[in-house]
Amino acid sequence: MPNLHGTEFYISKRVGKAITDYGMIADGDKVAVAISGGKDSLTLLRVLQDRQAFVPINYEIIAVHIDLGYPKSCAKPLEKYFKKLGVRYHIEKVDTLIKGPKNKINCFWCSWNRRKALFQVSDRLGCKKVALGHHTDDIVETVLMNLFFHGETSAMMPKQELFKGKINLIRPLAYVEERLIKRFVKDEKIQTFDCTCPNSITSNRSRMTRIIRELEEFCPEVKKNIFNSVKRVKEDYLL
Repeated sequence: MPNLHGTEFYISKRVGKAITDYGMIADGDKVAVAISGGKDSLTLLRVLQDRQAFVPINYEIIAVHIDLGYPKSCAKPLEKYFKKLGVRYHIEKVDTLIKGPKNKINCFWCSWNRRKALFQVSDRLGCKKVALGHHTDDIVETVLMNLFFHGETSAMMPKQELFKGKINLIRPLAYVEERLIKRFVKDEKIQTFDCTCPNSITSNRSRMTRIIRELEEFCPEVKKNIFNSVKRVKEDYLL
């Protein structure tokens, strides 16, 4: 892979496999890359941009940041970063946080409002593909969260068609573990902006992260096994 080295080489290789396996990006696509300011979305943006130089298809990417109005907004620093990368971008300011009930603001509420605004912006920009920065760990944690807290077996799909094909969600980092992303951000000295939501530390997702970390001490392949389990459903053994 031209001009790629170190950790990015391995991340890009896995991103390429995920894109190919699930047909995520086609020639001529315009892709809205959802940017929160965290390590995952910034890594995704950088990798998708760098891959444009050597992949056999042409696609356009637009970095999209949804500013919900949390204190210490990262909109301005992100705008500066987008300009430095030379990538097209759009920052959408919404007032859902101001109108939202303070006692009911949680990860689901925040995610729902951000996702709604993201879809609306993507549609206005003419982007039929929306790339999210969810990685292997996110998918595995979601499987456990749905099992433990909702009593169902389901996961984030690497590619998901919404609104009768009007929007397609893609997760190019589906085959990339979080440890590689952390290493890449550190090696490249990429500044990140953590979530300022007061509920982020105590969320159920954080609990799943701790559980998986403990299980890895006894079963190093636990993340891989959970990820693959959703693709290896034995219907004869289901109720």
